[in-house]
Amino acid sequence: MHETDTTAAGLLALELADGAIGVDALATDAAMALAEALAHDLARISADAAECDLVLAAAHFDPAEALRPGWPLHRRLVELHARAPRGEAQAARIFAFGADAQGRVPLPFMAEPELRGGALRVLPFVLVGPRAAQLQERLEVELLDRGMASARTALLAQEAFAARIEHARLFTVHDLVAMMALQYEHAGLRALWPVIEVALVAPVGCVEVDAPPEPRVAYLDGVAHLEMASPTRWQRELSGLPDDIAPDRAARGYADYEARLRQFAAVLAAHGIEAEFDYVDA
Repeated sequence: MHETDTTAAGLLALELADGAIGVDALATDAAMALAEALAHDLARISADAAECDLVLAAAHFDPAEALRPGWPLHRRLVELHARAPRGEAQAARIFAFGADAQGRVPLPFMAEPELRGGALRVLPFVLVGPRAAQLQERLEVELLDRGMASARTALLAQEAFAARIEHARLFTVHDLVAMMALQYEHAGLRALWPVIEVALVAPVGCVEVDAPPEPRVAYLDGVAHLEMASPTRWQRELSGLPDDIAPDRAARGYADYEARLRQFAAVLAAHGIEAEFDYVDA
């Protein structure tokens, strides 16, 4: 990466018809064909994209894996680009990283098995060049209306990944953040989103979520602290239940509260955010 280069970060998002996808990462020829089609789509949106190097991870991930503190997938692509010899040619270059010659997926691009099965899979990419920062601003505006991938790109992805793809779109990372915030709200996880958002934009920042009956969460210096209230504290401060509630009903309510804590911890883990349980008694 030249000292004057900047970067723009995006994703090719594949919406699957049935949640099934047969190939984890593409071999060299298929990966390059998909990257070249993607480069053509980006150049159609902005001529500046044609002047930038394109680096694609030809492997698919759950959106949460792409939205982690420090943006590790995109950072890895930038690092791989920096290692590539520049040579004398000044034309924009295309790089695609997928499976090796034996079909193995290298660790940086190996998606987590427990996060498979979702309807949306994403392929991270970066654009590198002197005007990439300005291009990022342009993409933030243009992709909202013009981000649908071409039929060629969608078909290449469908055949290469052995999947039924309903839609293929180009997102910036901020587009994906906005979409996930909306999805989490619809899934009843609105209370947890401020923690994820701060972890993404300010990993060493802090935020506290205190919205009973939801568990209390405090994010500080990269760690999310989940308050695990004792049954007595939970009933008094979080449950909204009267003190004379029947014991069996209180027990069921507390079990639901514990399940919610586990759900919060699982979502945070999917986003690569460290979580600790802090037991708090009455």
